[in-house]
Amino acid sequence: MKNSIKPQGCTNLKLRQLSRMVTRHYDHFFAEVGLKITQYSLLSHVVKLGPIRPVDLAKCMQMDASTLTRNLQPLSAMGLLTIGAGADARSRLVATTETGLSKQAQAHQAWKAAQLALNAQLGSERVAALHDLLDACIECLDGDEEGNDAKAG
Repeated sequence: MKNSIKPQGCTNLKLRQLSRMVTRHYDHFFAEVGLKITQYSLLSHVVKLGPIRPVDLAKCMQMDASTLTRNLQPLSAMGLLTIGAGADARSRLVATTETGLSKQAQAHQAWKAAQLALNAQLGSERVAALHDLLDACIECLDGDEEGNDAKAG
């Protein structure tokens, strides 16, 4: 008989604990840049994809629209992003300012230092394995916003 593995505890709790710890690690490196890791991630996505509609940005980042709107406001207030008119009266476009491009380049150095320090602390092989596992889990859950198994009948 095959020996089955049964997860112990709450997966959500464990992921949130790890996420908070990793966020604190990155935020330590970002403190002197004046951003948080979450802000850097959002800014970097706009640099890479922008100008972009908020709905498309939210989808790319796996965020809901209200969370994205709340997270865009401080970056806009800092002059790093603009939120302007889109193709029609109902649409908006998010774009990076020159100041935002400069801040993202500066913050990239903090990200690189944080990533290298995390790799050293956890081990590069463990980090690579974690990335593979997370990517596979994201792929399995993609499109399952309600938390229901889309394949279940």
